[in-house]
Amino acid sequence: MKFFIVILALTFTSICSAQFISGDDKLHFGAGFLISGGTYTLVYSKTKNKKKAFWYSLAASTFAGLSKEIYDGYIIEGRFDTGEAIATSLGGLTASTTLHLFVGNNKRRQMKHVALVN
Repeated sequence: MKFFIVILALTFTSICSAQFISGDDKLHFGAGFLISGGTYTLVYSKTKNKKKAFWYSLAASTFAGLSKEIYDGYIIEGRFDTGEAIATSLGGLTASTTLHLFVGNNKRRQMKHVALVN
């Protein structure tokens, strides 16, 4: 029965158009990733506060995506593309989350190493 449900689900996924991601959305994701990564690095190096760096970097990428789409939508073409704004924000969320998980953990490792040496 489980096998039948999986095969049935896979046959319906081929007719869904939600799986299509345009090349422009990938570029927006990458731009959001770069903006957020740069902002996280800058804020964390100045403040040494992971929480502040996370929220500032996420806000910077979201602001960049929204401002670009507002500019495109209302000044140039007359069309606001929500998908591109979301792609930019998701790129920023990916970078912010990744950096938040892996930055600043060296102090704990160094302290364990020092404690083992003594």
